[in-house]
Amino acid sequence: MLGLMQHYPLMISSLIVHAARHHGHAEVISNMGGAALHRTTYAGTERRSRRLARVLAGLGVGFGDRVATLAWNDFRHLELYYGVSGIGAVCHTVNPRLSAEDIGFIMADAGDCVIFADPGFATLLTAVAPAVRGSVRDIVLLTDEAGMVDVALAPGMRLHCYETLMAAADEDYDWPAFDENTASALCYTSGTTGRPKGVLYSHRSTMLHTYAANTPDVFGLRAVDRVLPGASMYHACAWGLPYCATMVGATLVLPGRHLDGASLHRMLEAERITLTAGVPTIWLGLLAHLQSSGAQLTQLKRMLVAGSALPRVLIEAFTPMGINVEQGWGMTETSPIVTYNAPTPASAALGGEAAIRQRLKQGRAACGTDMKIVDADGNELPWDGKAFGDFLVRGHWVCREYLNRGADGAADAEGWLRTGDVCTIDADGCAEIVDRSKDVIKSGGEWISSITLENLAVSHPAVAEAAIIGARHPKWQERPLLLVVPRAGMRIEPADVLAVFEGKVAKWWLPDAVVVVDELPHTATGKLNKLALRARWQDYLVQQAGPSA
Repeated sequence: MLGLMQHYPLMISSLIVHAARHHGHAEVISNMGGAALHRTTYAGTERRSRRLARVLAGLGVGFGDRVATLAWNDFRHLELYYGVSGIGAVCHTVNPRLSAEDIGFIMADAGDCVIFADPGFATLLTAVAPAVRGSVRDIVLLTDEAGMVDVALAPGMRLHCYETLMAAADEDYDWPAFDENTASALCYTSGTTGRPKGVLYSHRSTMLHTYAANTPDVFGLRAVDRVLPGASMYHACAWGLPYCATMVGATLVLPGRHLDGASLHRMLEAERITLTAGVPTIWLGLLAHLQSSGAQLTQLKRMLVAGSALPRVLIEAFTPMGINVEQGWGMTETSPIVTYNAPTPASAALGGEAAIRQRLKQGRAACGTDMKIVDADGNELPWDGKAFGDFLVRGHWVCREYLNRGADGAADAEGWLRTGDVCTIDADGCAEIVDRSKDVIKSGGEWISSITLENLAVSHPAVAEAAIIGARHPKWQERPLLLVVPRAGMRIEPADVLAVFEGKVAKWWLPDAVVVVDELPHTATGKLNKLALRARWQDYLVQQAGPSA
């Protein structure tokens, strides 16, 4: 027997329609790099998204077509989020920090037919054009006529101005309803272990993720919040925050490409931001600016950290300012939120060092997802906070398989997807990532967590950034090698850095050497590029030992 309730398919367009109708005056604010911020509302965004739907039709974009974006976090990119998926096409957000070769591969693999790009990517577009000429027929620069630049395109491609196309279109468009399992957005992995892989989200998965992410034990956004996503809109859809903010009518403040410490501080203060989110690198930069300038944060209440492990120094520095530093975990394949570290009665009662240690964990599974850890034979391991194994997840918004790859990398028959992380889960159901499976250091048959060592290293006042890799060792196979970048104007003494580990980890975990470098390589999503570091430094200990080792 079926229920007798009304049924409407879960459509992403319903978010912006609801916001326009019930929170129409709530603001969407963008830092476009000029003297003044661009300001619009959810009502204005919905009207322009309908106008964009007409533009897309005029460009020949139809149901299921892939539309690429090369854009920062701003109001036009938000219009593309809703306009493209709203007509049944797929919004393919491309990471502009990837190499031109990878971008060309991604767009060709996706079969993109149109590219919407910021004018600043003109040179990149020229480099990519030959690789995508088989599918891309139109390129639209996200600007007005005054901002147009020349782009050398492949034969047959047409160049357009976004605002010119928008001015010629009307807003007389009704959002269609269709199967909620229809593809809505496409994000590719960063390709650190091979070619980038496409993750194809659906309207249903995105809407369920939005509902779950807005529960109190995850983002828990409200209409009174003022939200600044420091996570890029091309990185797992800015962790779903644009959708979550729209759902509740929270003021959405989009920082563009301006994520340096000084720019972030100005935006956080001037726009009275209550909640922000981003990778640790951004917040370490903000912290460095505050420390060097003496500036204060007076409005911010919550700082969400994900993408890489939360460094302890962020908790210690921002908590006294009245800012709650919170951690979540996910990946492109999981839309992305799976776990979030919200308190339970047991963890809320902790204090001092125990409370900090608890906050450094990645958190408990959001309702709608599940997780487990398994040994090398696939046997599930206990949730005792000690046993660690491969981390597997499944859920309503977890990838079933990659685009164009069939069974390659697919979840198993029960839906479990291997994350590539090594993890423990405690008796409270709180997961803690020990390491990436490819980054964990195997020394003499024992495992050492690079994440733990890196977080301790950056607690040293002279260390701006740190990386641990497993370097080859003639006796132990691998030993930890610590690479550190000094803060501006400061000097690092290796012995002083090693002292921060004393009493906090087992002695055999201590790095065998500390190397001071000017900078560390990062991936296109801002994470440490361990692949490049291993290629450069993995023989360091053997070379230092010399022929007699």
